[in-house]
Amino acid sequence: MQRHSPATLAHRFLDRMTHSGRRLVPTAIGVVLVALPAGVRAQAGGIGFGPVRDTDYRENGNYDTAKVELGRLLFFDELLSGNRNISCATCHHPDNASGDALSLAIGEGGIGIGVGRSTGTGTDRVPARVPRNSPALFNLGARQFGRLFHDGRVAVDGAQDSGFDTPAGDDLPSGLDNVLAAQALFPLTSTVEMAGQRAENKIAKAAARGRLAGNNGVWGRLAKRLRNVPAYVTLFRQVFDDVDAARDINIVHAANAIAAFEMSALRSDNSPFDRFLRGNQGALSAQARRGMNLFYGQAGCARCHAGPFQTDGRFHSIALPQVGPGTGGGGDGRDDFGRANVTGNVGDRYRFRTPSLRNVELTAPYGHDGAYSTLANMVRHYRDPARELRAYDPNQLILPSRVDLDAEDLVVMSDPARVAAIAASNQARPSRLDNVDVADLVAFLRSLTDPSARDLGALVPDSVPSGLITR
Repeated sequence: MQRHSPATLAHRFLDRMTHSGRRLVPTAIGVVLVALPAGVRAQAGGIGFGPVRDTDYRENGNYDTAKVELGRLLFFDELLSGNRNISCATCHHPDNASGDALSLAIGEGGIGIGVGRSTGTGTDRVPARVPRNSPALFNLGARQFGRLFHDGRVAVDGAQDSGFDTPAGDDLPSGLDNVLAAQALFPLTSTVEMAGQRAENKIAKAAARGRLAGNNGVWGRLAKRLRNVPAYVTLFRQVFDDVDAARDINIVHAANAIAAFEMSALRSDNSPFDRFLRGNQGALSAQARRGMNLFYGQAGCARCHAGPFQTDGRFHSIALPQVGPGTGGGGDGRDDFGRANVTGNVGDRYRFRTPSLRNVELTAPYGHDGAYSTLANMVRHYRDPARELRAYDPNQLILPSRVDLDAEDLVVMSDPARVAAIAASNQARPSRLDNVDVADLVAFLRSLTDPSARDLGALVPDSVPSGLITR
């Protein structure tokens, strides 16, 4: 992977931007602007939508480049973690297509990136796995993504003073640009993700107490760290009109910058399928076309994976296997009740947000807990979800082994009553796909890959203002 010197960090990143006449487009990561005749539609029955356009994105895809660059530095900076040893990029790294390639993330205390990440050593080792898979971040700048996290616990909500419904309630600060900025605040507050354990640092202590807002809360203490880095003060002053001195920097500025980076850098809509939608009928192979017809036809995938980003943004149970430590559900806390954790509605148990399928070929493993290691296995699950749940092979999990953590991974799947409850929640109709159908569907799903998403190395800075960086 090519690295750049600190002196040319911002310059070279911005040099990868070309001016289209309407917006700046980062060509190094595969975003191109295609002039489309009015009314162009895919010549395939049942799809029901046209190509992705600038207007599908917040700010019409036109982002302030200085703000994007600041967000890039913050995204990779371990300064934003309690023990200064993990960044946003650790679990959403360009080398892993904005994920981490693990079934369940290994948060604060782990060492390394991706499948090579360990659970740490000695007293600093992780106390538990993160309960859910790290989702890819592609195209989250699109307007349709109004709910984030697997359970949708951060969502746009005009009835709230902040404009968002989140676990922080009234403590959520005002001034957040969008739901992606709101989402960026919460990994910072998780003791297992970025904050650390209670006795390790003041940020972790605040997080353990649920103290998020205020000067002594998680967000206030992190903002103070940023104020103490002169290079960050200079950058924040350049980007934000309301920052005249270090004292003016707050966590909202940081979250808005991180969101701008994610929206700009991870826009990805130049796949073969996109080119097909723009009128290039030869962009898809014969097998991918067959898979497309299944996807939007008899296989019924588009009932949930609808629209230009292949998601309806809603919550469904497809009887996925449940692995890992759980999120506090059930008598022993080992269950993950999904959307019900947010709504309190028993009927929402085991329902999770439909993921977008853009670049899905690159973002294994699959499911809210990374239960399936390959696309083919994930597709096969839909043949008969309840049956596949009971026949699940845990050997495909991609997890660093540690005896105490391994003992937690299959608690739910070893309990027939819990497995039966997951099976009973299933909303997906059996699809009766044969092996040829599965292969054709996988071919179509691979056609959703933007070629340039295969190498996002240009996004990784060589250094950040704090001197800490996730590589």
